Amino acid sequence: MLRTSSNARTTTRGPAPTTRTWPVVLAACAGQFLVVLDVSVVNVALPSMRTSLDLSATGLQWVVNAYAIAFAGFMLLGGRAGDLFGRKRMFLVGLGLFTLASLAGGLAQQEWHLLVARAVQGLGAAVLAPSTLTILTSAVPEGAARARAIATWTAVGAGGGAAGGLVGGVLTDALSWRWVLLINVPVGALVLVGAARWISESRAAGARRLDLPGAVLVTAGTATLAYGIVQTEARGWTAAATLVPLLAGLLLIGLFLAAEARTTLPLMPLKLFRVRAVAAANAAMFVCGAGSFGMWFFMTLYAQNVLGYSPLRAGLALIPSSLSVVAASKFAPRLMPRFGARNLAFAGILITVAGFGWQSTMTAHGAYVTSIMLPGMLMMAGAGLAMTPLTSLATSGAAPGDAGLVSGLVNTSRTLGGSLGLAVLSTVAASRTRGGTGAEALTEGYALAFRCGGFILLAGALLMLVWMPGRRKQVIGRPVAASEPSGD
Repeated sequence: MLRTSSNARTTTRGPAPTTRTWPVVLAACAGQFLVVLDVSVVNVALPSMRTSLDLSATGLQWVVNAYAIAFAGFMLLGGRAGDLFGRKRMFLVGLGLFTLASLAGGLAQQEWHLLVARAVQGLGAAVLAPSTLTILTSAVPEGAARARAIATWTAVGAGGGAAGGLVGGVLTDALSWRWVLLINVPVGALVLVGAARWISESRAAGARRLDLPGAVLVTAGTATLAYGIVQTEARGWTAAATLVPLLAGLLLIGLFLAAEARTTLPLMPLKLFRVRAVAAANAAMFVCGAGSFGMWFFMTLYAQNVLGYSPLRAGLALIPSSLSVVAASKFAPRLMPRFGARNLAFAGILITVAGFGWQSTMTAHGAYVTSIMLPGMLMMAGAGLAMTPLTSLATSGAAPGDAGLVSGLVNTSRTLGGSLGLAVLSTVAASRTRGGTGAEALTEGYALAFRCGGFILLAGALLMLVWMPGRRKQVIGRPVAASEPSGD
Protein backbone atom coordinates (compact mmCIF):
# COMPACT_ATOMS: atom_id res chain seq x y z
CA MET A 1 0.00 0.00 0.00
CA LEU A 2 1.02 3.64 -0.30
CA ARG A 3 1.11 6.01 2.66
CA THR A 4 1.61 9.71 2.07
CA SER A 5 2.31 12.80 4.12
CA SER A 6 2.65 16.43 3.18
CA ASN A 7 6.40 16.08 2.93
CA ALA A 8 7.34 12.54 1.90
CA ARG A 9 5.88 9.28 0.84
CA THR A 10 6.68 5.85 2.13
CA THR A 11 6.01 2.78 0.01
CA THR A 12 5.21 -0.43 1.84
CA ARG A 13 5.07 -3.76 0.07
CA GLY A 14 3.44 -6.83 1.53
CA PRO A 15 0.84 -7.20 4.30
CA ALA A 16 -0.65 -4.19 5.97
CA PRO A 17 1.25 -2.96 9.04
CA THR A 18 -1.45 -4.28 11.37
CA THR A 19 -0.98 -7.85 10.10
CA ARG A 20 1.06 -10.01 12.48
CA THR A 21 2.24 -6.94 14.33
CA TRP A 22 3.80 -8.56 17.36
CA PRO A 23 6.00 -11.02 15.44
CA VAL A 24 7.43 -7.94 13.69
CA VAL A 25 7.98 -6.24 17.06
CA LEU A 26 9.62 -9.42 18.37
CA ALA A 27 12.05 -9.58 15.44
CA ALA A 28 12.91 -5.87 15.72
CA CYS A 29 13.45 -6.09 19.47
CA ALA A 30 15.60 -9.21 19.14
CA GLY A 31 17.87 -7.34 16.73
CA GLN A 32 18.11 -4.40 19.13
CA PHE A 33 18.90 -6.73 22.04
CA LEU A 34 21.88 -8.21 20.19
CA VAL A 35 23.20 -4.77 19.26
CA VAL A 36 23.06 -3.41 22.82
CA LEU A 37 24.24 -6.65 24.44
CA ASP A 38 27.49 -6.60 22.49
CA VAL A 39 28.40 -3.15 23.80
CA SER A 40 29.05 -4.64 27.26
CA VAL A 41 29.09 -8.43 26.99
CA VAL A 42 32.83 -8.62 26.26
CA ASN A 43 33.86 -6.63 29.36
CA VAL A 44 34.08 -9.55 31.78
CA ALA A 45 35.74 -11.72 29.10
CA LEU A 46 38.62 -9.31 28.45
CA PRO A 47 41.11 -10.97 30.85
CA SER A 48 40.47 -14.36 29.23
CA MET A 49 40.84 -12.84 25.76
CA ARG A 50 44.14 -11.29 26.75
CA THR A 51 45.52 -14.60 27.99
CA SER A 52 44.26 -16.62 25.02
CA LEU A 53 45.38 -14.28 22.23
CA ASP A 54 48.27 -12.56 24.05
CA LEU A 55 46.59 -9.18 23.59
CA SER A 56 48.54 -6.01 24.26
CA ALA A 57 47.11 -3.42 26.64
CA THR A 58 46.20 -1.27 23.64
CA GLY A 59 44.63 -4.23 21.87
CA LEU A 60 42.56 -5.02 24.93
CA GLN A 61 41.15 -1.48 24.96
CA TRP A 62 40.34 -1.67 21.26
CA VAL A 63 38.28 -4.83 21.65
CA VAL A 64 35.67 -2.49 23.14
CA ASN A 65 36.51 0.68 21.21
CA ALA A 66 36.52 -0.81 17.71
CA TYR A 67 32.89 -1.81 18.13
CA ALA A 68 31.81 1.47 19.75
CA ILE A 69 33.49 3.72 17.16
CA ALA A 70 32.14 1.85 14.13
CA PHE A 71 28.71 1.72 15.75
CA ALA A 72 28.57 5.46 16.41
CA GLY A 73 30.24 6.48 13.17
CA PHE A 74 27.97 4.67 10.72
CA MET A 75 24.62 5.05 12.53
CA LEU A 76 23.20 8.01 10.61
CA LEU A 77 24.35 6.48 7.33
CA GLY A 78 22.69 3.19 8.28
CA GLY A 79 19.43 4.95 9.12
CA ARG A 80 19.33 6.86 5.84
CA ALA A 81 20.23 3.76 3.84
CA GLY A 82 17.14 2.10 5.32
CA ASP A 83 14.94 4.98 4.18
CA LEU A 84 16.33 4.90 0.65
CA PHE A 85 16.97 1.22 -0.05
CA GLY A 86 14.47 -0.51 2.24
CA ARG A 87 14.26 -0.96 6.02
CA LYS A 88 13.79 -4.73 5.84
CA ARG A 89 16.72 -5.05 3.44
CA MET A 90 19.03 -3.04 5.69
CA PHE A 91 17.83 -4.97 8.76
CA LEU A 92 18.76 -8.25 7.07
CA VAL A 93 22.06 -6.90 5.71
CA GLY A 94 23.05 -5.43 9.08
CA LEU A 95 22.06 -8.54 11.05
CA GLY A 96 23.80 -10.82 8.55
CA LEU A 97 27.00 -8.78 8.74
CA PHE A 98 26.78 -8.67 12.55
CA THR A 99 26.28 -12.45 12.75
CA LEU A 100 29.16 -13.29 10.39
CA ALA A 101 31.48 -10.90 12.23
CA SER A 102 30.51 -12.55 15.54
CA LEU A 103 31.49 -15.93 14.08
CA ALA A 104 34.80 -14.53 12.86
CA GLY A 105 35.52 -12.93 16.24
CA GLY A 106 34.68 -16.11 18.14
CA LEU A 107 37.10 -18.08 15.95
CA ALA A 108 39.87 -15.43 16.01
CA GLN A 109 43.40 -16.77 16.40
CA GLN A 110 45.30 -13.48 16.47
CA GLU A 111 44.77 -10.03 17.93
CA TRP A 112 44.10 -8.32 14.60
CA HIS A 113 41.51 -10.96 13.68
CA LEU A 114 39.50 -10.10 16.76
CA LEU A 115 39.80 -6.33 16.34
CA VAL A 116 38.71 -6.40 12.69
CA ALA A 117 35.77 -8.65 13.60
CA ARG A 118 34.68 -6.27 16.35
CA ALA A 119 34.84 -3.29 13.97
CA VAL A 120 32.74 -5.14 11.38
CA GLN A 121 30.32 -6.09 14.18
CA GLY A 122 29.96 -2.38 14.95
CA LEU A 123 29.33 -1.61 11.27
CA GLY A 124 26.63 -4.30 11.12
CA ALA A 125 25.09 -2.93 14.31
CA ALA A 126 25.03 0.60 12.87
CA VAL A 127 23.09 -0.63 9.83
CA LEU A 128 20.81 -2.82 11.93
CA ALA A 129 19.96 -0.57 14.91
CA PRO A 130 18.10 2.28 13.12
CA SER A 131 16.03 -0.26 11.17
CA THR A 132 14.82 -1.95 14.37
CA LEU A 133 13.03 1.19 15.59
CA THR A 134 11.83 2.22 12.13
CA ILE A 135 10.34 -1.20 11.38
CA LEU A 136 8.63 -1.17 14.76
CA THR A 137 7.10 2.30 14.39
CA SER A 138 6.05 1.55 10.81
CA ALA A 139 4.33 -1.70 11.77
CA VAL A 140 2.35 -0.32 14.72
CA PRO A 141 -0.23 2.46 14.24
CA GLU A 142 0.43 5.70 16.13
CA GLY A 143 -1.26 5.76 19.52
CA ALA A 144 -1.31 3.56 22.61
CA ALA A 145 -0.23 0.44 20.71
CA ARG A 146 2.85 2.18 19.34
CA ALA A 147 3.72 3.53 22.79
CA ARG A 148 3.58 -0.04 24.14
CA ALA A 149 5.73 -1.29 21.27
CA ILE A 150 8.33 1.45 21.86
CA ALA A 151 8.25 0.58 25.56
CA THR A 152 9.06 -3.02 24.68
CA TRP A 153 11.90 -1.87 22.39
CA THR A 154 13.25 0.40 25.15
CA ALA A 155 12.99 -2.34 27.78
CA VAL A 156 14.75 -4.85 25.56
CA GLY A 157 17.53 -2.38 24.80
CA ALA A 158 18.00 -1.52 28.46
CA GLY A 159 17.83 -5.20 29.37
CA GLY A 160 20.51 -5.98 26.80
CA GLY A 161 22.86 -3.44 28.34
CA ALA A 162 22.11 -4.72 31.83
CA ALA A 163 22.42 -8.38 30.85
CA GLY A 164 25.84 -7.95 29.25
CA GLY A 165 27.81 -8.52 32.44
CA LEU A 166 25.71 -11.50 33.50
CA VAL A 167 25.70 -13.19 30.09
CA GLY A 168 29.41 -12.57 29.63
CA GLY A 169 30.22 -13.91 33.08
CA VAL A 170 28.15 -17.08 32.65
CA LEU A 171 29.52 -17.88 29.19
CA THR A 172 33.13 -17.13 30.12
CA ASP A 173 33.02 -19.16 33.34
CA ALA A 174 31.02 -22.09 31.96
CA LEU A 175 32.44 -22.34 28.42
CA SER A 176 34.99 -19.89 27.01
CA TRP A 177 35.43 -16.22 26.17
CA ARG A 178 34.76 -17.20 22.55
CA TRP A 179 31.13 -17.87 23.36
CA VAL A 180 30.41 -14.24 24.25
CA LEU A 181 30.69 -13.74 20.47
CA LEU A 182 29.64 -17.15 19.16
CA ILE A 183 26.31 -17.00 21.02
CA ASN A 184 25.25 -14.35 18.49
CA VAL A 185 25.48 -16.84 15.62
CA PRO A 186 22.53 -19.15 16.39
CA VAL A 187 20.46 -16.28 17.78
CA GLY A 188 21.24 -14.08 14.78
CA ALA A 189 20.38 -16.88 12.34
CA LEU A 190 17.05 -17.45 14.08
CA VAL A 191 16.18 -13.75 13.98
CA LEU A 192 17.17 -13.59 10.29
CA VAL A 193 14.71 -16.35 9.44
CA GLY A 194 11.91 -14.71 11.45
CA ALA A 195 12.59 -11.26 10.01
CA ALA A 196 12.64 -12.53 6.43
CA ARG A 197 9.24 -14.12 7.01
CA TRP A 198 7.43 -11.53 9.13
CA ILE A 199 8.74 -8.08 8.19
CA SER A 200 7.30 -6.24 5.20
CA GLU A 201 9.55 -4.05 3.10
CA SER A 202 9.16 -0.27 3.26
CA ARG A 203 11.18 2.69 2.06
CA ALA A 204 10.82 6.34 1.17
CA ALA A 205 9.38 6.96 -2.28
CA GLY A 206 11.18 9.07 -4.84
CA ALA A 207 14.80 9.25 -5.92
CA ARG A 208 17.07 6.70 -4.26
CA ARG A 209 20.26 8.72 -4.39
CA LEU A 210 22.50 8.70 -1.37
CA ASP A 211 24.12 12.02 -0.44
CA LEU A 212 27.67 10.68 -0.76
CA PRO A 213 29.56 13.83 0.39
CA GLY A 214 27.24 14.09 3.41
CA ALA A 215 27.65 10.37 4.15
CA VAL A 216 31.45 10.64 4.06
CA LEU A 217 31.53 13.78 6.22
CA VAL A 218 29.11 12.60 8.93
CA THR A 219 30.62 9.11 9.13
CA ALA A 220 34.16 10.48 9.33
CA GLY A 221 33.07 13.17 11.79
CA THR A 222 31.19 10.95 14.23
CA ALA A 223 33.80 8.18 14.03
CA THR A 224 36.64 10.67 14.62
CA LEU A 225 34.74 12.28 17.50
CA ALA A 226 34.06 8.87 19.03
CA TYR A 227 37.75 8.00 18.65
CA GLY A 228 38.73 11.18 20.47
CA ILE A 229 36.27 10.40 23.25
CA VAL A 230 37.63 6.91 23.87
CA GLN A 231 41.20 8.28 23.84
CA THR A 232 40.45 10.42 26.89
CA GLU A 233 40.46 7.43 29.23
CA ALA A 234 44.03 6.42 28.35
CA ARG A 235 45.59 9.77 27.34
CA GLY A 236 43.61 12.38 29.29
CA TRP A 237 41.79 15.45 27.97
CA THR A 238 44.78 17.66 27.22
CA ALA A 239 46.93 15.25 25.20
CA ALA A 240 47.34 15.89 21.48
CA ALA A 241 46.12 12.33 20.78
CA THR A 242 42.81 13.38 22.34
CA LEU A 243 42.43 17.02 21.29
CA VAL A 244 43.30 16.55 17.60
CA PRO A 245 40.57 13.93 16.87
CA LEU A 246 38.04 15.79 19.01
CA LEU A 247 38.59 19.06 17.14
CA ALA A 248 38.79 17.28 13.78
CA GLY A 249 35.53 15.46 14.50
CA LEU A 250 33.74 18.70 15.39
CA LEU A 251 35.13 20.36 12.25
CA LEU A 252 33.93 17.51 10.03
CA ILE A 253 30.47 17.61 11.59
CA GLY A 254 30.37 21.38 11.02
CA LEU A 255 31.28 20.83 7.36
CA PHE A 256 28.58 18.16 7.16
CA LEU A 257 25.93 20.59 8.42
CA ALA A 258 27.08 23.24 5.98
CA ALA A 259 26.93 20.76 3.09
CA GLU A 260 23.45 19.56 4.10
CA ALA A 261 22.11 23.11 3.99
CA ARG A 262 23.09 23.38 0.33
CA THR A 263 22.29 19.99 -1.22
CA THR A 264 18.90 19.22 -2.80
CA LEU A 265 18.68 15.63 -1.48
CA PRO A 266 20.47 15.79 1.90
CA LEU A 267 21.42 12.79 3.98
CA MET A 268 19.95 14.58 7.01
CA PRO A 269 17.36 17.26 6.20
CA LEU A 270 18.03 20.08 8.65
CA LYS A 271 14.29 20.80 8.74
CA LEU A 272 14.07 17.89 11.20
CA PHE A 273 15.52 20.14 13.87
CA ARG A 274 12.71 22.63 13.37
CA VAL A 275 10.47 20.03 15.05
CA ARG A 276 10.94 21.01 18.69
CA ALA A 277 9.95 17.59 20.00
CA VAL A 278 12.57 15.84 17.84
CA ALA A 279 15.33 18.36 18.57
CA ALA A 280 14.65 18.64 22.31
CA ALA A 281 14.20 14.89 22.84
CA ASN A 282 17.47 14.10 21.07
CA ALA A 283 19.31 16.77 23.05
CA ALA A 284 17.83 15.43 26.30
CA MET A 285 18.72 11.88 25.28
CA PHE A 286 22.32 12.93 24.60
CA VAL A 287 22.68 14.66 27.98
CA CYS A 288 20.86 11.94 29.93
CA GLY A 289 22.89 9.26 28.17
CA ALA A 290 26.04 11.10 29.23
CA GLY A 291 24.91 11.05 32.85
CA SER A 292 23.49 7.55 33.10
CA PHE A 293 25.48 5.32 30.71
CA GLY A 294 28.30 4.80 33.19
CA MET A 295 25.95 3.39 35.83
CA TRP A 296 26.51 -0.27 34.87
CA PHE A 297 30.24 0.29 34.44
CA PHE A 298 30.80 1.81 37.88
CA MET A 299 28.37 -0.53 39.64
CA THR A 300 30.25 -3.53 38.23
CA LEU A 301 33.63 -2.07 39.22
CA TYR A 302 32.37 -1.31 42.73
CA ALA A 303 31.01 -4.83 43.16
CA GLN A 304 34.22 -6.51 41.93
CA ASN A 305 37.04 -4.16 42.94
CA VAL A 306 35.65 -3.00 46.30
CA LEU A 307 33.22 -5.64 47.55
CA GLY A 308 35.19 -8.54 46.06
CA TYR A 309 32.44 -10.08 43.92
CA SER A 310 33.33 -12.48 41.11
CA PRO A 311 32.26 -11.48 37.55
CA LEU A 312 29.35 -13.91 37.71
CA ARG A 313 28.24 -12.75 41.16
CA ALA A 314 28.50 -9.13 40.05
CA GLY A 315 26.25 -9.90 37.10
CA LEU A 316 23.74 -11.64 39.34
CA ALA A 317 23.81 -8.70 41.77
CA LEU A 318 22.48 -6.41 39.03
CA ILE A 319 19.50 -8.60 38.09
CA PRO A 320 17.05 -6.62 40.29
CA SER A 321 18.13 -3.42 38.52
CA SER A 322 17.64 -5.09 35.15
CA LEU A 323 14.14 -6.23 36.08
CA SER A 324 13.38 -2.75 37.38
CA VAL A 325 14.18 -1.02 34.08
CA VAL A 326 12.20 -3.58 32.08
CA ALA A 327 9.16 -3.24 34.35
CA ALA A 328 9.28 0.58 34.34
CA SER A 329 9.67 0.71 30.55
CA LYS A 330 6.61 -1.48 30.11
CA PHE A 331 4.59 0.51 32.65
CA ALA A 332 5.43 3.91 31.12
CA PRO A 333 2.85 3.74 28.26
CA ARG A 334 0.04 3.46 30.84
CA LEU A 335 1.17 6.72 32.45
CA MET A 336 1.87 8.70 29.28
CA PRO A 337 -1.78 9.46 28.37
CA ARG A 338 -2.48 10.70 31.89
CA PHE A 339 0.63 12.76 32.60
CA GLY A 340 2.01 13.48 29.12
CA ALA A 341 5.26 12.22 27.62
CA ARG A 342 7.30 15.27 28.61
CA ASN A 343 6.13 15.28 32.24
CA LEU A 344 6.67 11.53 32.61
CA ALA A 345 10.17 11.75 31.17
CA PHE A 346 10.97 14.64 33.51
CA ALA A 347 9.71 12.69 36.54
CA GLY A 348 11.64 9.60 35.45
CA ILE A 349 14.88 11.54 35.22
CA LEU A 350 14.32 13.01 38.70
CA ILE A 351 13.81 9.50 40.09
CA THR A 352 17.07 8.46 38.44
CA VAL A 353 18.82 11.48 39.97
CA ALA A 354 17.57 10.38 43.42
CA GLY A 355 18.99 6.90 42.78
CA PHE A 356 22.34 8.36 41.75
CA GLY A 357 22.38 10.44 44.91
CA TRP A 358 21.72 7.34 47.02
CA GLN A 359 24.38 5.36 45.17
CA SER A 360 26.92 8.13 45.80
CA THR A 361 26.71 7.37 49.54
CA MET A 362 28.34 3.95 48.98
CA THR A 363 31.04 2.82 51.39
CA ALA A 364 33.94 0.41 51.15
CA HIS A 365 32.09 -2.09 53.34
CA GLY A 366 28.58 -1.58 52.03
CA ALA A 367 25.83 -4.18 52.29
CA TYR A 368 24.39 -5.53 49.04
CA VAL A 369 20.80 -4.44 49.66
CA THR A 370 21.52 -0.80 50.50
CA SER A 371 24.66 -0.28 48.42
CA ILE A 372 23.73 -2.03 45.17
CA MET A 373 20.24 -3.47 44.94
CA LEU A 374 17.92 -0.68 46.14
CA PRO A 375 19.76 2.33 44.64
CA GLY A 376 20.24 0.36 41.42
CA MET A 377 16.53 -0.41 41.22
CA LEU A 378 15.67 3.26 41.80
CA MET A 379 18.10 4.45 39.12
CA MET A 380 16.85 1.96 36.57
CA ALA A 381 13.16 2.45 37.34
CA GLY A 382 13.57 6.15 36.66
CA ALA A 383 15.50 5.44 33.46
CA GLY A 384 12.77 3.09 32.25
CA LEU A 385 10.07 5.68 32.89
CA ALA A 386 12.08 8.36 31.06
CA MET A 387 13.42 6.55 28.00
CA THR A 388 10.10 5.33 26.59
CA PRO A 389 8.50 8.81 26.36
CA LEU A 390 11.79 10.36 25.20
CA THR A 391 12.03 7.83 22.37
CA SER A 392 8.40 8.46 21.44
CA LEU A 393 9.01 12.21 21.33
CA ALA A 394 12.26 11.85 19.39
CA THR A 395 10.51 9.86 16.64
CA SER A 396 7.30 11.93 16.52
CA GLY A 397 6.50 14.54 13.94
CA ALA A 398 8.99 13.52 11.26
CA ALA A 399 7.77 12.56 7.80
CA PRO A 400 7.56 8.81 7.08
CA GLY A 401 10.33 9.15 4.53
CA ASP A 402 12.71 10.32 7.26
CA ALA A 403 11.80 7.59 9.76
CA GLY A 404 15.05 5.66 9.40
CA LEU A 405 17.13 8.82 9.71
CA VAL A 406 15.29 9.89 12.87
CA SER A 407 15.79 6.41 14.34
CA GLY A 408 19.48 6.60 13.54
CA LEU A 409 19.63 10.02 15.16
CA VAL A 410 18.04 8.64 18.35
CA ASN A 411 20.64 5.89 18.61
CA THR A 412 23.49 8.24 17.70
CA SER A 413 22.47 10.77 20.36
CA ARG A 414 22.33 8.09 23.03
CA THR A 415 25.56 6.36 21.96
CA LEU A 416 27.71 9.48 21.61
CA GLY A 417 26.28 10.98 24.79
CA GLY A 418 26.97 7.77 26.69
CA SER A 419 30.53 7.49 25.34
CA LEU A 420 31.33 11.09 26.19
CA GLY A 421 29.76 10.79 29.63
CA LEU A 422 31.64 7.60 30.46
CA ALA A 423 34.93 9.21 29.44
CA VAL A 424 34.21 12.30 31.56
CA LEU A 425 33.05 10.33 34.61
CA SER A 426 36.00 7.92 34.35
CA THR A 427 38.32 10.92 34.44
CA VAL A 428 36.43 12.33 37.42
CA ALA A 429 36.70 9.03 39.31
CA ALA A 430 40.42 8.71 38.51
CA SER A 431 41.08 12.27 39.69
CA ARG A 432 39.60 11.47 43.11
CA THR A 433 41.44 8.16 43.58
CA ARG A 434 44.79 9.75 42.51
CA GLY A 435 46.16 6.35 41.51
CA GLY A 436 45.08 4.63 44.71
CA THR A 437 43.93 1.01 44.44
CA GLY A 438 42.62 0.48 47.95
CA ALA A 439 38.93 -0.05 48.64
CA GLU A 440 38.48 3.35 50.30
CA ALA A 441 40.14 5.28 47.46
CA LEU A 442 38.21 3.44 44.75
CA THR A 443 34.94 3.94 46.59
CA GLU A 444 35.52 7.69 46.82
CA GLY A 445 36.19 7.83 43.08
CA TYR A 446 33.10 5.82 42.14
CA ALA A 447 30.93 7.85 44.54
CA LEU A 448 32.10 11.12 42.97
CA ALA A 449 31.32 9.74 39.51
CA PHE A 450 27.75 9.00 40.61
CA ARG A 451 27.35 12.49 42.11
CA CYS A 452 28.56 14.13 38.91
CA GLY A 453 26.34 11.81 36.85
CA GLY A 454 23.38 12.94 38.93
CA PHE A 455 24.11 16.61 38.20
CA ILE A 456 24.40 15.86 34.46
CA LEU A 457 21.02 14.12 34.56
CA LEU A 458 19.52 17.08 36.41
CA ALA A 459 20.81 19.37 33.65
CA GLY A 460 19.15 17.10 31.10
CA ALA A 461 15.85 17.27 32.96
CA LEU A 462 15.96 21.09 33.08
CA LEU A 463 16.89 21.26 29.39
CA MET A 464 13.89 19.11 28.52
CA LEU A 465 11.53 21.10 30.75
CA VAL A 466 12.54 24.40 29.14
CA TRP A 467 12.85 23.29 25.51
CA MET A 468 10.36 20.45 25.08
CA PRO A 469 6.95 21.56 23.74
CA GLY A 470 3.99 21.15 26.04
CA ARG A 471 0.43 20.23 25.12
CA ARG A 472 0.83 21.51 21.58
CA LYS A 473 3.84 21.18 19.35
CA GLN A 474 4.68 22.14 15.80
CA VAL A 475 5.36 19.28 13.41
CA ILE A 476 6.86 20.08 10.02
CA GLY A 477 4.03 21.68 8.13
CA ARG A 478 1.20 21.29 10.66
CA PRO A 479 0.32 21.64 14.37
CA VAL A 480 -0.46 18.56 16.41
CA ALA A 481 -3.19 18.82 19.00
CA ALA A 482 -2.90 17.57 22.53
CA SER A 483 -5.31 14.75 21.79
CA GLU A 484 -2.83 13.15 19.40
CA PRO A 485 -0.67 10.37 20.83
CA SER A 486 2.65 12.15 20.60
CA GLY A 487 1.47 15.19 22.48
CA ASP A 488 2.62 16.10 25.95
